[in-house]
Amino acid sequence: MQRQAERKKEEEEEEDDEKNKKNEEEIPLMSLNHVSRLCKDVEKSVDFYTKVLGFVLIERPQAFDFDGAWLFNYGVGIHLVHAKDEDRLGNDTHDNLDPMDNHISFQSEDMEGMVQRLEQFNIKYLKRTVGEEEGAAIDQLFFKDPDGFMIEICNCENVKLVPQRSMGRIKLPSDRHNPPVELGKK
Repeated sequence: MQRQAERKKEEEEEEDDEKNKKNEEEIPLMSLNHVSRLCKDVEKSVDFYTKVLGFVLIERPQAFDFDGAWLFNYGVGIHLVHAKDEDRLGNDTHDNLDPMDNHISFQSEDMEGMVQRLEQFNIKYLKRTVGEEEGAAIDQLFFKDPDGFMIEICNCENVKLVPQRSMGRIKLPSDRHNPPVELGKK
């Protein structure tokens, strides 16, 4: 009887191990591909993202039958889509710059250069430094695009990635991070 109980316990442990292995299977994702933004004026937004942040306008599939634009740089795309309903846009009051609000973030290796760039384009921004007490200060700049969507620029490479309960599960793509680029066209 005791032997049967031991076998049953072993079988249950094996089943638990199988369930855990399935949960730990590698998810077939590679990287962030793009962020999509609704905008009032596609041309004005293209101007902002290309001139202020250095994105490059790229071709988008001709099959799309709505006004928009695709931009790419730094390993990520931004897809701009003309908003038919302006109520769906971000908060376009540029007065409220709350770091706790929804935002996208770009890493910079020259924070002072970014400050100068924002000032060059007369863009209101919030500048702060966090984490000084822990010895890994992060400089942050917050500002909004023409439609009120928050953008952060930071030097987050100062922060070490320390996995919590997921050791070995962080996936950093090395060979296929960027989409293929066709050079020399047009």
